[in-house]
Amino acid sequence: MSSSTSSSRSELGAFASPNDAKAAESVKVVEWEDLQQELARLWSLSSALKKAKERKDLLSQKLESLIQVRSESLHQSNELEEMRQKLETRKLVMGNLLIHSKSTSEDVRNQNEQLCLSIRSLLGAGKALAVAYNQLQEANRLLAGERGHVHLKNLQKLLRMRQQYMMAQVSALYPVKASLGQTPGGKYDSRSDGSKSGGGAGSSSSVILESRNPGKSSLTILGLQLTVPPLKKISFFSDKKEIQKSATALGYVAHAVLLIASYLDVPLRYPLRLGGSCSYIFDHAPPLESTSDLVSNPIAGPNMKPTEFPLFLEGQDTTKAAYAMFLLNKDLEQLLNYIGIQSVGPRHVLANLRELLRTIQSQEFVDK
Repeated sequence: MSSSTSSSRSELGAFASPNDAKAAESVKVVEWEDLQQELARLWSLSSALKKAKERKDLLSQKLESLIQVRSESLHQSNELEEMRQKLETRKLVMGNLLIHSKSTSEDVRNQNEQLCLSIRSLLGAGKALAVAYNQLQEANRLLAGERGHVHLKNLQKLLRMRQQYMMAQVSALYPVKASLGQTPGGKYDSRSDGSKSGGGAGSSSSVILESRNPGKSSLTILGLQLTVPPLKKISFFSDKKEIQKSATALGYVAHAVLLIASYLDVPLRYPLRLGGSCSYIFDHAPPLESTSDLVSNPIAGPNMKPTEFPLFLEGQDTTKAAYAMFLLNKDLEQLLNYIGIQSVGPRHVLANLRELLRTIQSQEFVDK
């Protein structure tokens, strides 16, 4: 049988191709006697291969599970790192919030202390306000009582009535009336006076002061007209009688002004020194020649004596006399302003005096 087998192999080898020859060379020839042993070995190898494959599959499954666990662990580790970073950020934020909370609590504590102080001061002010309110109620009650505001108004009315009565006495003592027959316009006419006096020696002796409108009558006090002195020096041939009459009229006005000021309890800005027709008026402003001394020595200012100006012309400088009449009119303006009346004018002494007496004797003065 072996001979036939070998012969068949030789025949097959004669007709086989080169590739088949190479394949035949790689094929292991097993003898029949060894076939069973080879089959057993192949069976064992197949079983071992199957077991190895099973173990490989098992290891592959375990490895995949391990890889999956590892990937999950890495993923969790990354998430944990991110959470750790977020935690650090939160810690920083919480630290800042804690610092801000401490400063806020400190501010709140300070504001609370200030609020407590304000509340205490408010309570004190409330108590003071309550006391003031009680005092106000008491004052209102007193004012509404018998000796309150009504009583004060009655006393003021009685005082004004008494002042009005005293002004009536002054008006009766020194009546200011209008006189007719003067030159229109109230100015001194040198031509008419010159024709009467024969030559005009006294033609410039005086100018009539009291006349508001041309063609109307001038004013007199106790029948005497008030004249303003001329700017030039009075000559020897001036009308002495007219000068004396003017000085007497100025004395009357000065006395009336002094009485009215005392009745109204008004201190005159320019005080008067009565002397009848030789009265004086004082000006506390320093004279022009003393201004330089006052600037160089200001301490001596309060100790300077007031300057007096004559309210008459005889033997006096006409400029000083005119300024004295101006100051007297300023006193009248002061009294008029005290009772709420405007002055008639800066050169209307008798007109201002008449307006002062008329206003005080009116019913409006009592009712105001």
